[in-house]
Amino acid sequence: MITDWDDAYANGAYISGAADYPPKWAKAAAEFRQSMAKRGLADLDVSYGPGERNKLDLFKPEEPAKGLAVFIHGGYWRAFDKSYWSHLAAGTVDRGWAIALPSYDLAPTVRISEITKQMGAAITKAASLVDGPIRITGHSAGGHLVSRMMCQDSLLSSDLRQRLERVVSISGLHDLRPLLKTEMNYDFRMDEAEAIAESAVLNQPVAGVDLVCWVGGNERPEFIRQSELLANLWTGFGIETSSYIATGQHHFDVIDGLADAKSPLTNALLD
Repeated sequence: MITDWDDAYANGAYISGAADYPPKWAKAAAEFRQSMAKRGLADLDVSYGPGERNKLDLFKPEEPAKGLAVFIHGGYWRAFDKSYWSHLAAGTVDRGWAIALPSYDLAPTVRISEITKQMGAAITKAASLVDGPIRITGHSAGGHLVSRMMCQDSLLSSDLRQRLERVVSISGLHDLRPLLKTEMNYDFRMDEAEAIAESAVLNQPVAGVDLVCWVGGNERPEFIRQSELLANLWTGFGIETSSYIATGQHHFDVIDGLADAKSPLTNALLD
């Protein structure tokens, strides 16, 4: 039985050299972003809403794009922005897809339900810029946000739902009720009603969209449980679901495969 819910959802404390990761991400992201901009393959700071953080970066292949991918970052809805993750677009671009990476307003400035609405707006904007099928992926809090996009109460229009083919939730949080018991909820300001409404496991998926739940084998047990839970529950609604545990990977390096066009994670998103 879990008695310390803050520990159950703590990641950095269980990862060696955890503090070194954000600077490495930022450096790799800046180098990729600059390279793509010099080649004329980056549309940076595209507005999708009225706020200062309501912007996305769009990276494109040299040839006409096969479709649109979207990556939504994590950080417990409280940290980071799109500038840390640009390098993760490399695998998708190398496979001939365009990919959008949005920022969003952070808790406690906004609540999680508002962030969900912002991501619906961001995907809608990106989809207006790139034709074809849509595949979306996100990490941690971003994994929650992408799973919400394929719920029946999704903010995506019916036309966009028709284009949405696959969702890959990486280390996603799909039942938010346990977070009510954490100190983080002082920032989330989440009550039980919002936790229920924002939990994909308590919703139903739209038809015709595949779900992949991906998680590192060295992650905290709660992340593994949450990942397997959604894939298991949504199988009962007649959609294609799969659950994959990446052996040896933890919460901070489980996303690395997105930078590699031939990685199993990129294959899970695009194949």
